[in-house]
Amino acid sequence: MHPKRLLVFAAALGLTLLSARASFAADDLNSVLSRLDASAAKFHTTSADFEADATQTDPVPDTDVLKGVEYYQRNDSTFQMGVHIATDNDQPAPKVVVCCANGSIQLYEKLLNQVTTLSKLSQYQDWFRLGFGASGAELQEQWNIQYDGPETIDGVRTAKLEMTAKDPKVRKTLPKVILWIDPDRAISIKQYFDEGQGQSRTVHYTNIKVNQSLPKDAFTFKTDSKTTYVNR
Repeated sequence: MHPKRLLVFAAALGLTLLSARASFAADDLNSVLSRLDASAAKFHTTSADFEADATQTDPVPDTDVLKGVEYYQRNDSTFQMGVHIATDNDQPAPKVVVCCANGSIQLYEKLLNQVTTLSKLSQYQDWFRLGFGASGAELQEQWNIQYDGPETIDGVRTAKLEMTAKDPKVRKTLPKVILWIDPDRAISIKQYFDEGQGQSRTVHYTNIKVNQSLPKDAFTFKTDSKTTYVNR
């Protein structure tokens, strides 16, 4: 895994209906965000199996599929994430990504026995919080949000949110994000990241557990005297 490898009507009657529909959509979005506010206040931890499909259409079509387990923990303003990758295209590829207790992101590649620290990416740590314990207010602070209605995924009624970053620097590298989020648990079931230039990433979460104890190595990895360290 590369270290840098994340929203017409015309006639008079039509305009009236559009106005009413727009108001209804706004009410729906406000309702979703309010439910997220309430559930985020009770959020502490999450663990989930994931499948992340990274797709490239240009210059050569390609898809890379990562599978593993993710862990999230929030205590007040402190946020931690641990991504334990097991396979890459069904081949063993043990890696661990941890963020962001020390203001950096670290990638441990077990087969290389190498730790890469990505301190320059710490400004984007809010990407990792998307849909896991983030409140409606937090999302609105960073993103322009469009509510695309409800959608059921894996038997869960989710709210589909199409989002564009308010920060132009983020928008340049991440033009659009779509979350399929369960507002009553403040968790994503599915995420889509448009990374621009013909690249996108879709992440699907299953076996989701909320506010349960996490393993001791959720946000750590084991190194030894032969581990090499790289800063980027």
